Amino acid sequence: MSRDSSLPLLKIYTVEDLPLNTDPEPFIDVGEYDINRPIAIDFGSYNVRAGYTDLSDPNLVFPTRLTRHRDRKVAKTFTFIGNNTRLDQTVRSQSKTPFDGSIITNWDYVEDIMEYTFHHLGVKPNNGVQNPLIINERLACLQSQRQNWYQILFETFNLPKVAFGIDSLFSFYYNTQASNKSNGVVINCSHEETDIIPIVESQPILGECKRINWGGRHSVEFLSDILTLKYPYFPSKLSSFQYEYMYHNFCYTSSNYSKELENLLSLDVLEDKNIVIEVPFTEILQPKKSEEELKRQAEKRKETGKRLQEQAKQRRMERLVQKTEEYEYFSHVREQLIGQPKKTVLSVLQNAGFDDEADFKKYMYNLEKSLKRAQLLEADEHDDNNNDGDDDNNQNKFDLIDIPDSELTEDQIKEKRKQRFLKASYDARQKAKEEKARIAKLEEEARIKDQEWRETNLNSWIKDKRNKLNALIKKRKDKLKLRDEMKDRKSQVAQKRMQNLANLAEDSPRSKRNRHQASIDNDPNDTFGANDEDWDVYNDITQNPEAFDELLEEEYKEIVELEGKLLEYDPNFTEEDTLDAQYDWRNSVYHLFLRGPRPHDSEDPHQQHQMHLNVERIRVPEILFEPTIGGQDQAGIAELCETMVTKKFGSKPSQLSETALQMCKNVWLTGGNSQIPNLRQRIVNEFTSFLPSGTPIGVYISKNPSLDSWRGMSKFAQDEKLLNEAMITRKEYEEYGPDYIKEHKLGNCKYFE
Repeated sequence: MSRDSSLPLLKIYTVEDLPLNTDPEPFIDVGEYDINRPIAIDFGSYNVRAGYTDLSDPNLVFPTRLTRHRDRKVAKTFTFIGNNTRLDQTVRSQSKTPFDGSIITNWDYVEDIMEYTFHHLGVKPNNGVQNPLIINERLACLQSQRQNWYQILFETFNLPKVAFGIDSLFSFYYNTQASNKSNGVVINCSHEETDIIPIVESQPILGECKRINWGGRHSVEFLSDILTLKYPYFPSKLSSFQYEYMYHNFCYTSSNYSKELENLLSLDVLEDKNIVIEVPFTEILQPKKSEEELKRQAEKRKETGKRLQEQAKQRRMERLVQKTEEYEYFSHVREQLIGQPKKTVLSVLQNAGFDDEADFKKYMYNLEKSLKRAQLLEADEHDDNNNDGDDDNNQNKFDLIDIPDSELTEDQIKEKRKQRFLKASYDARQKAKEEKARIAKLEEEARIKDQEWRETNLNSWIKDKRNKLNALIKKRKDKLKLRDEMKDRKSQVAQKRMQNLANLAEDSPRSKRNRHQASIDNDPNDTFGANDEDWDVYNDITQNPEAFDELLEEEYKEIVELEGKLLEYDPNFTEEDTLDAQYDWRNSVYHLFLRGPRPHDSEDPHQQHQMHLNVERIRVPEILFEPTIGGQDQAGIAELCETMVTKKFGSKPSQLSETALQMCKNVWLTGGNSQIPNLRQRIVNEFTSFLPSGTPIGVYISKNPSLDSWRGMSKFAQDEKLLNEAMITRKEYEEYGPDYIKEHKLGNCKYFE
């Protein structure tokens, strides 16, 4: 039983796409309609929240999305807004937002969404909408944005009066009005941006506000980008809702990002931190086969394998006989050339198809090397089959070889050819046995010599074995890396290989040889081997998968043998130093990052459709504190708050002013993106790090920051004096124009006087 099989299964979270709605958005039954009831609308870039201000919660909450769908059957265009865009998959996929970032760019959409909102709130139009309206706007709202709002609200809907205010200040007002705390800091983490606003004497100091161009939408898009890079060949395309779900449910703010990142990709930590995400897919179930059918298929595969082995053995034997004949022939030629003049030698070799004497020696060297390798392989197979008795019997059955063909019948001539082949095979096996015995003798002598060396100088012996082991492992890794790169069509190695092939194709072919057909092992034109770098060129030009695998297997056996010796005699060499341990998934940071703390089965369809969230869980929220991670050349929340509290409002880093001390006691997190787990504690830690020791700190967040802005509008409407100070009437709009703005403690100020 392996260690992997004893590991418990990890919990898997299935992330479904957003389900379609079955019913359209209902209309609100408000009872008797009253034109004096103010309406509050939090027109956010993510959601619209709207309702009457005498209620505790908004009547409507729907996404800020709109779809214009053309139905070709009835030749009409239908408009779907908010939750109604989720009634149909096609409609949902075509939905758009009127926002481009934090700026409204499609005011036709805004007009339709506002009409939809009033309609579902039960507003009864009487020459327009007669209810007072409170609506939000972003911090430092552009004048052109407010002008368009004025035109829609006063000219399109004919509203009697409107009050504008900053959404984060409405949230702060809702949460702090009862406490009577006049100083504080608002950290607004919204869908499109993050704002930091100081509050002094219940008034926002807008000139000292700071903005980070990063919000919840950017975080979701960043998570989508890094997961796409992490799993570039993921079989399914995830929707934005699925990435949103992952961000909202699995990401969290790290208390100490750099420290946690150091140990995150370790087995023990990943057991708790790694999240396995599986997207839905259609699993193809293979039909179950009976035991008889499985047995029959196994027998068939066995017979096929046996037949292929016999065919391969026959081909190897034919090549062995051919190489043996070539070697004997050219060995005889080499003996005849001994003592001959160089001119005669060169003439004979050129007639045989060689360029010069060096070309001939190179050919003989490669042929002898290839022949020895083939003979050893044949001898090993022959020993495994225990055919010594057959060889002794066959030795006496070559009676027709020495008889001339003229004295034989046609059947005897055929039998003679067969006997000649069998005789060549027999001779090749005998030579292979002799070569094998010679090699065994040399290996035994080397073993005795190695043993004497180890017994006399152990340290030197260990050093030599370690050097050999390291060289073999490096060589093996280079080959595996090269093989992987060759599989990638776009890799540099593959591009170089194609260039080499193109260069070879342009060369003129050489003249034909007047001898046996050259092969990869005995080509006399092949000067390969004179330089070790030729091996790299060879790998660039062609690949022989079978030979490559055999070479890797031989190297692996040699590595295991060296490791066994070092494990036995080197006290500093342990199992963790072996090659298998290096390739163990437990020791691979890449595997732990990509596949988590479990082995990966690439054939399992469930694992093919799984993502592992580990580093991403803390990396995405960390951008609020280190915007450079997301490509923003800005300071983070902690740095901006430090500058605001310790260098403004009469404070110094070593001594805070009374205003700054009160601000540190009343820090509020607002906006939907502030709901990231552990964000409040991280801000507490950051304030503790840059404030003087012992400074009291109060960082707060409500239970539902997404609704606090609307609730602040509702509470704002209940203060009649404050509401009247902020309201802009239609008459004032007509008199002062669209540039007019009323300043109040929850709104923006003029850009210039």
